[in-house]
Formats: sequence, C-alpha cells, structure tokens
Amino acid sequence: MTWDQILSEEQKKPYYKKLQYDLDQDRQNKIIYPPEDLIFNALNQTPLKDVKVVILGQDPYHNPNEACGLSFSVPENIKPPPSLKNIFKELEADLGIKKLHGNLESWTRQGVLLLNTSLTVQQKKPASHSNIGWHHFTNRVIQAVSHNQPFVVFILWGNHAQKKQALIDAHHAIVTSAHPSPLSAYRGFFGSKPFSTTNTLLKSNHLPEIMW
Repeated sequence: MTWDQILSEEQKKPYYKKLQYDLDQDRQNKIIYPPEDLIFNALNQTPLKDVKVVILGQDPYHNPNEACGLSFSVPENIKPPPSLKNIFKELEADLGIKKLHGNLESWTRQGVLLLNTSLTVQQKKPASHSNIGWHHFTNRVIQAVSHNQPFVVFILWGNHAQKKQALIDAHHAIVTSAHPSPLSAYRGFFGSKPFSTTNTLLKSNHLPEIMW
C-alpha cells in the first residue's frame, strides 16, 4: 500500500469530489493555504512504508508564508509561531536540543509523519476548512498507518488529536498531553517529555530513535 494508491481510491469517492469542488470555489475569491503543490507535502515527505511516528496537528497555519503542508512546521526563514516555540522549549527541556529554525523536514526524513487533520485553510480563518471533508481523508491516512505498519508512536497533543485514538490499533503506542498552544501548554504539555518517551518506545521495539 502506498499514499498514491490511497489518494487514488479516495479521489473517486463523493466526499472527495465535493471537497475538491468547495476548494475550487474558495480559490476564486479567497486565499488558501498551503500552496496547492504543498497540500500533500506530509505524504510526499514520508512514504507510508517509512512511518515510525505520527505527530497530529489540526489545520495549517493561516498567516502568510507559514503553512508548508507539515503539521507545526514552517519554512526555514519564517519565525516559529507560538505553538512551535513551545514545542522547541519542551524539546530543549526534554533532550537538551536547541532548534535554530522552524523547518521540521529533518524529522520527516526519519519517518515522522507531520499530518494535519485538515489539509487546507483560508487566510486568517483558523479551522475554516475543518468541515469540508478533509477529516474523511486524513482518517483514512491514520488508519492506513495503523493497519500497514508494525509499530508506530502516535503523538496526540490536545483534545482534537486525542479524538483520533479510536482509529489506532492496540499494538501501536500513543503519547498524549495538552496541546503546545500558549492557551494550554502550561496545563500538561510542558514537562510531558514526548520526545524522549517516543525514542524509548521506538528503541524498545528495535527501531531507530529519532534525531530530533
């Protein structure tokens, strides 16, 4: 099974055709992020057969130049948004690693799938595409990882991500905490040590650790 096969199957379904129609309508008079060629960036960066970790986000960044099709990541020349800043604070506290920029592609190349549950958003309107059908597609992606990979660590930050636990088979590991957003980071994200916990789980399953 590959992402291309899954995409090909889903594109034939009525929900996807409606989703595509709604996107096309929105593009006529609204700015949509990320750019069209980056909508499936998470899948392009991390083939299904390579997935070892999933970090689930909600929807793309809605400010100019930030969204790149990878959950929480921004292009190298863009200042990290607040949630990503907090992720980096926890990474430094957890493993002593200090990040110099917000581009997380080095993670994707090691098998970390940086997936948002909605793959597009209108400029300046968070969650504006949360109800156009993307959840059907990304649920299928989560299930494909769960069914096809022998062991994966799913990192679910916040209530929205944690609602996806029902899609994940029992033989995988799930790491949860509060969301890294400034609104909730102090309610259980800081101090949760998701990066070292993930590496411990990978190591115990004879998989290479992630160089965060």
